[in-house]
Amino acid sequence: MASKETTLKWVFPSATLVYLILVMPGLCSSFKVNCSKPDQPSLLAALSPVFDLMAIRPVMNQTTHTTITMYFTLYGILGVDEKSQVLTTYLWMHFWWTSEFSRWDPVQCGTNNISIPKEKIWLPDIVINEFMEENKAPSIPYMYLFSDGRVHEALPLRVVSSCNLDIYAFPFDIQNCSLTFNSYIYYAIELKIILGRDAELMTVFSKDVMTTMGEWTLVDITAQKIEINDKSGLYPDMLAFYIRVQRRSIMYVVTLLLPSCFLITLDLFSFLLPPESTDRSSFKMTIIFGYTVFLLMMNDLLPITGNTIPLINVFFSLCLVLMVASLLETIFITNILINSSDFSPVPRWIRILVLNVLGCLVCMPRRREKPEGSGTEAAVAKATPFVRRIIQTEKLSNKIHGKHNTHYIKSNTRRHNHKKRNIDKVQSHCFLHTDPGTTNRFDVNPLETGEPAEEDEALMELKSLSLALQAIRREVEQQHKGKQSSEEWIQVGLIIDRLLFGLYIVFISVSFITIIILWINSCSQ
Repeated sequence: MASKETTLKWVFPSATLVYLILVMPGLCSSFKVNCSKPDQPSLLAALSPVFDLMAIRPVMNQTTHTTITMYFTLYGILGVDEKSQVLTTYLWMHFWWTSEFSRWDPVQCGTNNISIPKEKIWLPDIVINEFMEENKAPSIPYMYLFSDGRVHEALPLRVVSSCNLDIYAFPFDIQNCSLTFNSYIYYAIELKIILGRDAELMTVFSKDVMTTMGEWTLVDITAQKIEINDKSGLYPDMLAFYIRVQRRSIMYVVTLLLPSCFLITLDLFSFLLPPESTDRSSFKMTIIFGYTVFLLMMNDLLPITGNTIPLINVFFSLCLVLMVASLLETIFITNILINSSDFSPVPRWIRILVLNVLGCLVCMPRRREKPEGSGTEAAVAKATPFVRRIIQTEKLSNKIHGKHNTHYIKSNTRRHNHKKRNIDKVQSHCFLHTDPGTTNRFDVNPLETGEPAEEDEALMELKSLSLALQAIRREVEQQHKGKQSSEEWIQVGLIIDRLLFGLYIVFISVSFITIIILWINSCSQ
């Protein structure tokens, strides 16, 4: 018997509740809240039946959709995390909708609106799709209810939302992050979301009240209604807001870009130092060491990760590559200038590629090759006075040994004949005063006087001198050929030096122009 009574106690209230739900639309379509007195306690007491219906959507007919009007004011941009790809903002949210259960006469009840606890009335389940963390803003326990049935809920919201960050143009980047609002349970046929304030006004109000003066500034806020081609309406209605924020780049320009540009310009002017000097290589090594320390110190200011490599990272890498390349080129040229005389002749492909092609490109054309004889004459003209005297002596020896040898022999023959005539006169005079059988001690054969031996010795000396001079001449010509090969290697080194200097100028010019253009575009946003 007790169980039956308990069952009846539970059945009758349930039947009453079902009856009220079914009959209430017909009753409330012509029913308004009546107040016993024109004060808020009487109005709150009259609204008690409405509070009992907080579990259902506040419409008379369930086929009628509830329209949620919303807008927000961006109060602060708390930060952008490139590594986690999130945007943290602080919003003042405003939601408006209409409750068909709560309407009264403001004259009868003595007020046009009343603030009630949020737990007393139905609330829409509006969520942000990009939400990544729990809302840590302070909760607001009350909301406004108006006499015409409108409900206004205002609350602060700390939003940590996911954002696809594009940091390619860092530090001149502008990020576009979206906040998509939709109902988590209700479909579009039951609940619709519309924009309650123009997006331009939202931008103006947000800029007026924004108090954060951090790394990021607000550019604009735009809104877009997401339409889905589905006539059934079995999808959540969505309203998307796009928040564009811009990074303040002045700090990065002063601390990152300008020092890097100064160091790369300093390395550019190091090309004015003599290539054969060791001070040039040591100077470049000092610059590379300082630039490496600079990058290590400023590493915390650079973005850690992203979908693409930032342009500033490419700029720093190219600066370091150019510095190292200029140091290697300086070592190469110094080696050429000092040891070029010991190198083998320049290969043909290097002669064509560097001397002919790159030489014309950097306005250092290859020198024209001189004729075979003119090179020796030029070498003689540039030789020391001692070498010039040796070469002239060689030429004179060749003339004496060649064309003038006959004249030399004829003159010696004349001297020999003159001596012979003198000897004959002496002999004739001696024969007149001596006996016929006496031997003449003055009868000397001219061939035994030693003159031919002296002539042969002179010829041998001339021949040996001629051979020595020819060896010296060959040595001079060989040195001239080695000097020509050395000059070609030196020309190769100077062309490479000029080419790298031109690449430096082009890189610095393009970098400066790009930085200025990006800076101007970011400032004009």
